[in-house]
Amino acid sequence: MSSSDAPESLPLLESPADGVPDVIDTPRALQRAAEALAAGTGSVAVDAERASGFRYGQRAFLVQLRREGVGTLLIDPEPFDDLLPLNSALRGSEWVLHAATQDLPCLADLDMTPDALFDTELAARFLGFDRFGLAAVVGETVGVRLAKEHSAVDWSTRPLPESWLSYAALDVEVLLDVADRLDEQLHARGLAEFAQQEFEHLLDFAPVVHEEPWRRMHGLGTLRNPRQLGRAREVWETRDRIAREADTAPSRILKDRDIVSLAQNRVRTADDVFRALGTGRLTRRHAQRWAEALQRADSLQDGDLPRRTRSASTGPKLDRALVKERTQVLKQAMYDLSEATGIPHDLLLQPALVRAAAALQDPGDADRLEEFLRDQGAREWQRELSVPVLVRAARSMHD
Repeated sequence: MSSSDAPESLPLLESPADGVPDVIDTPRALQRAAEALAAGTGSVAVDAERASGFRYGQRAFLVQLRREGVGTLLIDPEPFDDLLPLNSALRGSEWVLHAATQDLPCLADLDMTPDALFDTELAARFLGFDRFGLAAVVGETVGVRLAKEHSAVDWSTRPLPESWLSYAALDVEVLLDVADRLDEQLHARGLAEFAQQEFEHLLDFAPVVHEEPWRRMHGLGTLRNPRQLGRAREVWETRDRIAREADTAPSRILKDRDIVSLAQNRVRTADDVFRALGTGRLTRRHAQRWAEALQRADSLQDGDLPRRTRSASTGPKLDRALVKERTQVLKQAMYDLSEATGIPHDLLLQPALVRAAAALQDPGDADRLEEFLRDQGAREWQRELSVPVLVRAARSMHD
């Protein structure tokens, strides 16, 4: 888990109170861990470490758990098909995570899914913390400073160094205390029910699956025509296959900027690739495959090339100037509501939903707006607070 800075004046938490536990990497040790967790009490702190800048995908390479009566457990998921014994032991328990959306997908891949959760990052945002990275929230709530020097290391390394394991254990050592402090503040501010609805909503979280993931390449907007886009797409898909086969992060195979460069220039042969990218080790290894990808793209018929922009949505069109004006009015209404409640405006309602509401035929129709926001996934508390404000703002434009 990555961290944000805490004040240097705070005492540094240097090592786990109970020492660094042995890594669990055998079926027998996993079963003992499950039995211990089942006998423990209260919420369980959960964290996971990935190697996304080094390996393909977002799988977890270390899972950290801590529970009252159990202490801290460090699990290496790599030897196991799943962590179902741990999941079964924790059924009905509340999980405490920081930035849950970062860890829930990789935990779900291991068949670990919570029945209830508390997200300390989200709680800190509700409470208006200026910074809500783990280290900052730990410093603000329990008054200690976490080390952060191992936040970006290659967690697929085996064996994991002792100092890395200490860092990982400390992340969950403080998490339960942090959650208790934040929960007290949420109740004191009358925000606990709102936060609880958000936590329940997170239980169904799944990362967005992009229909055309290659379009998320950095620098794609500099490509001028469908042919260049087709070249970029073909090289991206080739890179993705190579990265998957090698279990290596795609950016370590070929940078996005290099894909864009190959797509823009008259590159067709391996020699052309060398001239465009240089003669580094990875260029030498894969130059022929990049050249073949570009040749495939060049052989495509115009109708098979990707469009520069995706097709626009259908439906009645409103005057763009009107929608822009409405958007500004509705955004200001949400900023005013944020000021009045102390809740960040993007928690009150996602900015994308505010923009979408502005494009409705009549955002001043309370019933229609309520239905629209509910269909878009806005929670009950969000609708209760935002619908009256947005309706008044929309109607004020006609006064």
